[in-house]
Amino acid sequence: MQEDLAVSTNQPNRGWKRRADKPSLPEAHRSLRIPKNGSGFRKFLAFVGPGYLVAVGYMDPGNWATDLAGGSQFGYTLLSVILISNLMAILLQSLAGKLGIATGRDLAQACRDHYSKPVSYGLWVLAELAIAACDLAEVIGAAIALNLLFGIPLLYGVILTALDVLIILFLQNKGFRYLEAFIIALIAIIALCFGIELFLSNPAIGEMFRGFIPDPSIVSDSSKLYIAIGILGATVMPHNLYLHSSIVQTRQYDQTPLGKRQAIKFATWDSTIALFFALFINAAILIVAAAVFHTSGHTDVADIEDAYHLLTPLLGTTIASILFGVALLASGQNSTLTGTLAGQIVMEGFLNFRMSPWLRRLITRLIAIIPAVIVTAMYGEKGTTDLLILSQVILSMQLSFAVIPLVKFTSSKKKMGEFVNPLWIQIIAWFVTGVIVVLNAYLLYSTFFG
Repeated sequence: MQEDLAVSTNQPNRGWKRRADKPSLPEAHRSLRIPKNGSGFRKFLAFVGPGYLVAVGYMDPGNWATDLAGGSQFGYTLLSVILISNLMAILLQSLAGKLGIATGRDLAQACRDHYSKPVSYGLWVLAELAIAACDLAEVIGAAIALNLLFGIPLLYGVILTALDVLIILFLQNKGFRYLEAFIIALIAIIALCFGIELFLSNPAIGEMFRGFIPDPSIVSDSSKLYIAIGILGATVMPHNLYLHSSIVQTRQYDQTPLGKRQAIKFATWDSTIALFFALFINAAILIVAAAVFHTSGHTDVADIEDAYHLLTPLLGTTIASILFGVALLASGQNSTLTGTLAGQIVMEGFLNFRMSPWLRRLITRLIAIIPAVIVTAMYGEKGTTDLLILSQVILSMQLSFAVIPLVKFTSSKKKMGEFVNPLWIQIIAWFVTGVIVVLNAYLLYSTFFG
């Protein structure tokens, strides 16, 4: 017991109750070398990767419906909401990376150390619900894409998505860098598809850029506000905070204050640049919806299927719908790969319980697939749409329980030592946390009682 309460010499402070647990994702922990010599750019390249795994969660199928609805109903007006929510995500992910690098703990392990067992178990259950809900959205998104592209019935598409467990097992065996490369390649496919969609849709450039300036009508118009809150709620994913605080530790940075400070800098650059790709993709979905649907009078497009079927006749080319479907399939597949890593991190961190990655993946997949199969079999497309909305509500419910501990820990001098957030970051971080808590509470209230 005395050893359990001792402070590790690798930790920056005496603010933790026990030594750091064994690292999460032990098969990848400190597995990637950082060059000792060479330019700063070369060292930065060695850190590139984790940010893109995190960015995947900000462009998953759960975001598509809110972006489509915002663009089709209100044109370019809500682009400012996408920008603001992305800036919030950049701040929170930088804090998650800092926590992992500075303390050697991921967010789940930090919560287990700080809170009592009942609270930790409660946070674990909420985190598992969020991961299952996110996985559910990705299962449905991938199934819809298979249905639209190849005519595979939704029920069979949902079942087929379970096979992606083979992909992640293969990539994990090859090495973590292969997994990162595969995910970056899928992000590039999504970005390419929507780059072409933007060209085909020919948006009004002036109106598009004005859309990034906040419009007071967003607050005064209740219908705009509701979709704006939906965009914010669907953008900042709670499980990504657990994920990022762990996977930044896959690099072999020096365990010295200077080495950690350099690692925090490069990890922040990595996640910031990656999240700008997510900003581009989310903004592109809304811009295409505004340029194609809003301007043609189709202001009620919110379903992914409706958007797919309308793109071809409105743009006059079948390639528009095909690219949309390919991007959706890549988005769904990408997000499921990172979901299993987050699940492993959360279970190991909160419970200090190890499980084979293939078994963990199978359990997470079954939790998502079983309700998707039941609802698809009973209610068809309408049921899957409702299930997609429900998954986003569950994510919103869990978000505050991940953000508040993250900001609290990184603002603690005892826990972070010299890496504690400066006062100005603490003020901004707590303000962002307050905004997220209030907006998600309003979203939940509107969903159930509005």
